[in-house]
Amino acid sequence: MGERRLMPPRLIGRVGLVILALALLQVTASLVFYRVIDRHTARADHARRAAELLVVSHRLELVGKERVSRLMTTRHLAVSVDQTPLVPRPGSAVEEIRQEILRWEPELAARRLHLDSERTGGREHLVGSMQLADRKWLNFRSANLSARWPIAVKAATITLLLTLVCLMAVLYTLRLMGAPLRRLAEATERIGEGARVSFSETGPRDVRNLSRAFNQMQERLARMVTDQASAFEAISHDLRTPLSRIKVAADFVEAEDIRTMIADSSDEMEAMLSSLQRFLRAQHVTGEAAPIALPELAAALRERWGEELTVETPRATIVTYREPLEMALDPLIENALQYGGRATLSFRHDADGWLAELHDSGPGIPDPHLADVLTPFFRLDEARARNTAGFGLGIPTAHRLLLRFGGALEFENRKEGGLVARIRLPTTAAVFHER
Repeated sequence: MGERRLMPPRLIGRVGLVILALALLQVTASLVFYRVIDRHTARADHARRAAELLVVSHRLELVGKERVSRLMTTRHLAVSVDQTPLVPRPGSAVEEIRQEILRWEPELAARRLHLDSERTGGREHLVGSMQLADRKWLNFRSANLSARWPIAVKAATITLLLTLVCLMAVLYTLRLMGAPLRRLAEATERIGEGARVSFSETGPRDVRNLSRAFNQMQERLARMVTDQASAFEAISHDLRTPLSRIKVAADFVEAEDIRTMIADSSDEMEAMLSSLQRFLRAQHVTGEAAPIALPELAAALRERWGEELTVETPRATIVTYREPLEMALDPLIENALQYGGRATLSFRHDADGWLAELHDSGPGIPDPHLADVLTPFFRLDEARARNTAGFGLGIPTAHRLLLRFGGALEFENRKEGGLVARIRLPTTAAVFHER
């Protein structure tokens, strides 16, 4: 789980992380590579500098040893002629430089030449001693044997800048390439909510093929759902005719109990067909978002449901789908009034948009079944007895309608008793009117 938290959630982020890791690896390798080159270059430079010094100093012996130190000392090279050597014994750490000096000036092979490294002030210097013909020693110090990575730092900086530019270009390209995938994901989510989406077939060939397959799948699903709804509409229409005949024939039955049973069963069957029709039509309901004044909506709900429903709302206008919203509220209010006798519907605004909460004082729903009631035909009475109204389709119909238009529905038991239904309104905008 820890590794998953560290990984970016989006595909582009993960690809970018891999590219960044490769870029850091490249910079590190470049730094090591240029460090080796820098060290080799510095040692070769010191070897050449020391070789020239030793040869020139050897040839200046006849001119005057006292002038050697003054003539050969520079900003990077300190020279002196002393009775004792600055380096009593050769150091093994600079043997490569000694060999380089001898390659530059083979005639120095006959001389006693002691070389070593010396570290002062955080820097490494080349120090050496060469015995002259009069047995005195030419001592020298060549500064900055390892010159704090000047070449490596410059090269690594250039490499890092180029890598960052390339990384930004790659991430921008990935973003452009990933745009069709993002649109496809959004379209898939909208289809899951019941909307019809026309997805453009753009981008690379693989993405175009995926988009084409997506559109074809959507067409097949839409055709299947439409055929299913049409078939049920036809069956429902055909069933209503014999139901009507049965209800008419029931009037001619002399036994009152049988006549009542036939009439009640016919009414129940007709109500079930109507409930099924509403549930299936919820998948095909269309509408345009329009401004709705919440006080006006509250007045319409009070008029429809009477004094048993209390509606509390701020003075605001929201942009939503009125007909689907009212179709979703109807079965929820009906259930609340049926099981609680009275209900309160309140509208409020939060960080995620507009929320409606429907409170009742009924028996509530057992916590394990709070999500089950969204499933079609689910009823809390295990025997599905018909002594309670409903077919287990009212709440699923409301849930389907809200999802289709971008809303949501959930239930929670109240601590003081009863049930609260939280309806996330499918709004697109809101304008407050304070009065």
